Amino acid sequence: MRWSQAFIPTLRDDPADAEAVSHQLLIRGGFARQLMSGVYSLLPLGQRVCRKIADLVRSEMERIGGQEFRLPALHPAEIWQRSGRWEAMGDEMFRFTDRRGSDVGLGMTHEEVFAHLAGELRSYKQLPQIWYQIQTKFRDEPRPKSGLLRVREFTMKDSYSLDIDPEGLDFAFQRHFEAYRRIFSRCGLEALAVEASSGSMGGNESVEFMVPSPAGEDWIASCSSCGHAGNLEKITSRLAPMEDGPGLEAPERFATPGLRSIEDIASFEHGAPADRQIKTLIYVLDGSVVQVLLRGDHELMEQKLLDATGAGELRPASDDEIRAALGALPGSLGPVGVEGLRVLADASLRGRRDMVTGANLDDFHLRGVDVERDIVSPEWLDLREVKAGDGCPLCDAPLDVSQTIEIGHIFKLGTRYSEALGAKVLDDSGASRPIVMGSYGVGIERTMASVVERHHDDRGIIWPVEIAPFEVVITVLNPKDVATLEAGTALYEALLAQGIDALLDDRNERPGVKFKDAELVGIPFRVTVGPKGLERGILEFQPRDVDTGQEIEILKASVTIAEAVLERRTQH
Repeated sequence: MRWSQAFIPTLRDDPADAEAVSHQLLIRGGFARQLMSGVYSLLPLGQRVCRKIADLVRSEMERIGGQEFRLPALHPAEIWQRSGRWEAMGDEMFRFTDRRGSDVGLGMTHEEVFAHLAGELRSYKQLPQIWYQIQTKFRDEPRPKSGLLRVREFTMKDSYSLDIDPEGLDFAFQRHFEAYRRIFSRCGLEALAVEASSGSMGGNESVEFMVPSPAGEDWIASCSSCGHAGNLEKITSRLAPMEDGPGLEAPERFATPGLRSIEDIASFEHGAPADRQIKTLIYVLDGSVVQVLLRGDHELMEQKLLDATGAGELRPASDDEIRAALGALPGSLGPVGVEGLRVLADASLRGRRDMVTGANLDDFHLRGVDVERDIVSPEWLDLREVKAGDGCPLCDAPLDVSQTIEIGHIFKLGTRYSEALGAKVLDDSGASRPIVMGSYGVGIERTMASVVERHHDDRGIIWPVEIAPFEVVITVLNPKDVATLEAGTALYEALLAQGIDALLDDRNERPGVKFKDAELVGIPFRVTVGPKGLERGILEFQPRDVDTGQEIEILKASVTIAEAVLERRTQH
């Protein structure tokens, strides 16, 4: 490709609404343009990168035996209703009624459709199978942000393993785990694998692949000592043991006029520190009011509450609902003496004595609370959000908490979808058994944006060779000089002949403009062809990730450059 004929609309300034580095550089570099909130057009450079990522993903999927499909993005409501997710997906699913009056939706993911197709399998002898596609998905994100990192329309590779038993699923899950490691390594990403919540996907185990970034929306806790890591929605931690006093024979009420928060009670003369208080939150789970109890210095992780209870819907109760259930308003709530209301308690409160909590009477609290004695039938769950410095659950070393981008997610689905969609086969004894499924996703555009988040400097993007839009840019300093243009063109053609993806910058622009554009776009290698160098029989060759170039002989240039490119290709 000649730059003079290419559509590469670079910009000098960052877009006004772009906060994430990847958003800024992909717009400035002419890779993408926003059409509306959460919806982007990929321009030629962006399409080239995404195509290379997709081809890389295909190669790794085929390496583990994947077969590529192309499924519809338009789905009938009925297939999602059978799995129970038509309502569960809520407002994030695009839905409408067609001219025939039928309810349809745009696919957020394709578990239901693949399970429907798996219904054509008849025997265990046809298993295992790995099916995948690379296709457009739709999600009505409430807050699209950070450019291509959180959007409403995106491309995803989703694959599905089909096995006769859980042992087969374990094997397929591990093969996908290893394939994802290779995919991200080849993209130049050091992805951290963490245990995660399966959320609306269901199943009993899932792993996310995370890349540290201030643009990320996921928080993980990780142990630098043993390597254990998990999403805050999933991971737990060890806490330092608490020494409780003997307490009182029965809870004692005391006045707390105007005191509404944990901090207020902690600083009150007759109060207690936060770790000696019981925090009472009132939630509505699937239409039922419940109490949620935490230590005063802990925060609730709502996804843990959903996962632990299996609830489909969750929201904080309104003041009217709280008053009706407990007789008081937030700030004076507590679990002592409450009957007929489900109590969900974090395990950190188990066995605690001499605690302080609300008295369910405005402006009053109770001291001397014994959790086991005074709270009726609590259900013990892991509900709290892990904090930096908590002990690792495996080795007790302090955990670090960091912000990350999720770039891949793999799930053990089990038989949820196969049972709902009738995907069954006969086993070796002739009995009908539901197929055991796994699901595995990688976002293509999100991977591209994540690479930019990790590989850039103050001049622009620094693409890894394997997914760069072009591997080499040949910058002709004076294209009006016939000898210079001919030398640049000859090198360009020689590189193409050797399988090197080259771009010839033959524009009639100042050298500084060309250099800045090449750095902004992030092409891994730049070759500068100028009249003075030609007189000496040399060219300047410079990798994007170093500050200085080197002189190479014109006669050996194509071989030298090709060797450098091929060496980078094989690094991952």
